[in-house]
Amino acid sequence: MSLLDMDERLLDVATRYELVYSPLIDAKEFPDNVDVTLVEGAVSTEADLAKIRKIRGRTRTLVSLGDCAVTGNIPALRNLLPPGEALAVYDHPPRSEVPALRHVQPVHQVVPVELHLPGCPPSADAIHEVLIALLEGRAPDVRGARFGN
Repeated sequence: MSLLDMDERLLDVATRYELVYSPLIDAKEFPDNVDVTLVEGAVSTEADLAKIRKIRGRTRTLVSLGDCAVTGNIPALRNLLPPGEALAVYDHPPRSEVPALRHVQPVHQVVPVELHLPGCPPSADAIHEVLIALLEGRAPDVRGARFGN
């Protein structure tokens, strides 16, 4: 949602970037030769793992966006317990059709990442700075971005 919080700056970004994929908008195949990909969330399922490997192979600059992607954050708390123990508190544990990984991992532990942008969520200002800096060919200034903010 912080992306939308850029307000009128979003229009500037939209005229300079072409949105070619979003799992929230469509379900098409991730395209080849993508310049910049923003990835949110930790890698917690086999489907996540397959998708992030595909994305990495087709992206020039990969940005881990937010604390979950950067550190694993809340989803990685399940790593503190033996597999299955967290579900033992339920009379009827939730079922998933997607096999979970044994350990939740931040994105950079699975594939190389060019830029980490922390925050929960990252601020609109920080996201805007990253997107514009990458377009201008300069290193983004993310010193104001902090974990948990």
